[in-house]
Amino acid sequence: MRSRTELLLLIACCIFLLFYGLGAFGLLGADEPRYAQVAREMLDRGDVITPTLNGKPWLEKPPLYYWQAMLSYRVGRAFLSAGPDENSLTGVTEQTARLPGAIDAALMIAAIYFFLRRFRPGTEIDAALIAASSAGIIGFAHAASTDMPLTASFTIALLAWYAWYENERKTNLAIFYFGLALGMLAKGPIAPALAAIIVILFAAIKRDWRLIPRTLWLPGIALFFAISLPWYIAVQLRNPSFFRIFILEHNLARFSTNVYHHPQPFWFYLPVVLLAVMPWTLWLILALVERLRLIGRERGEAFSSPDDHWVLFLLFWIVVPILFFSASQSKLPGYILPAVPAAALLIAEYLAERREREEDQQSRISMAQAVVHAIFCGALIFAAFAAPAVAYSRHLTFGPEIRFAAAVSALLALGIAATLVMRAGRQMLRQVTILALILSVAIVIRFAAPAIDATQSSRPIAQAIQNFSRNPVPVALYHVGRTTQYGLDFYLNRPTQTYDSGEIPTEPHLLVAASNASTDFGTLLAGRKVSYLTSLPARKLELYWIGKK
Repeated sequence: MRSRTELLLLIACCIFLLFYGLGAFGLLGADEPRYAQVAREMLDRGDVITPTLNGKPWLEKPPLYYWQAMLSYRVGRAFLSAGPDENSLTGVTEQTARLPGAIDAALMIAAIYFFLRRFRPGTEIDAALIAASSAGIIGFAHAASTDMPLTASFTIALLAWYAWYENERKTNLAIFYFGLALGMLAKGPIAPALAAIIVILFAAIKRDWRLIPRTLWLPGIALFFAISLPWYIAVQLRNPSFFRIFILEHNLARFSTNVYHHPQPFWFYLPVVLLAVMPWTLWLILALVERLRLIGRERGEAFSSPDDHWVLFLLFWIVVPILFFSASQSKLPGYILPAVPAAALLIAEYLAERREREEDQQSRISMAQAVVHAIFCGALIFAAFAAPAVAYSRHLTFGPEIRFAAAVSALLALGIAATLVMRAGRQMLRQVTILALILSVAIVIRFAAPAIDATQSSRPIAQAIQNFSRNPVPVALYHVGRTTQYGLDFYLNRPTQTYDSGEIPTEPHLLVAASNASTDFGTLLAGRKVSYLTSLPARKLELYWIGKK
């Protein structure tokens, strides 16, 4: 009965934390609208091989997300066709574009739960809820990106490998290779590469080199290639430049050079990981410190039992992606998302060990730990409350809204700390933390989403354009960033042109320009009628109608 109640709790939390508000704000950044548009074009062409953007091959990423989004769009046509705009009629919406990430995250959490219920009973609900309530998982579950498909498939693969390590069932090894094949289709060779490093290091520290040839199971390797290789062969045959663009430029060059302008210091991923596991950051730090202290004190002999093997495996799973991508010259936060599920598993293992020592007063949550954990919970609540003001002002200023957010967050954090001190225990820790996460997500979706939409998404710009012309008139841009351009290409479902690159349409068109730029582009339109339409203050943009040349 308790197991059923816990499972229902997990399902309810996943539905809210991962699926609620998928369409609360428009697609953000450059990647979300690009990936969503690529999937739409593949669906419209009926082509599952060559990704295209604005009709041209777009070979930066493998197709797993695109395939998932295509299926989501098809389902959306049946269930979302009552929407008010043209995109809804085709099933292409923010919800359907982001649905693959939410489903992948849910499948990953289900795999964590059922794996632990079989191999580490007693930790399954904690690990699954910690993973579901980690900021990084929630964030990327709400994103149209390739990071969550990779993380989910990679997590399932490593859990299956460890299941095989414990029971030697070939079915688990087959799932391992199946997961790696999906990872290969999600983001390329990074999935098998990271898995190989983790397995080799695990075998080396255990001095069990037979693990490596035993892992190289020929039927599993054949399964891996049977799933992943056909698309790579097909896309290369259709697009001879694929190998150069995808392998040489978007894998090797991206890792070894700063060609894509994402430089960060070597230590960049340390704070990223700590933020990605919020509000469980304190417990990850405590778990890591305890394990490292144990290693130093007993010089590796601490990892002699099967339980210690599991912890060692998790440590490699966390550290390898962080170190690997720290060495890269191009760094983005989503790169180390595959380490976050391992962090959740390590935290759950640490909390389970604390529970086994409950008769020892030191194993209970101390006042200092309760306060620090409450601060992390309060920080998330503060960020949710402060998000609208920050979105509009683009920086944190201590005005009335921010002071109100700080006061409310401090009171809630104080209540969390007091509850943990008075009723110390793992179950109470789990309950108050999940409540803090639910509150934070609800605040973001209910109050911050309109501000995020107005200031970060191209959706309001596209709506303003469609208010002036429902017909697909040409749209040009002047001094407008590429994130806005990709967003408009998606929402208008047609490519825009840019004055900055010399693309000035000769026919009448609508111009989106930076505020107060009319005197600059006026010289480019000598002799043509320029009519001001409206402004979008939140984006510092203005709309103009440009007459025929």
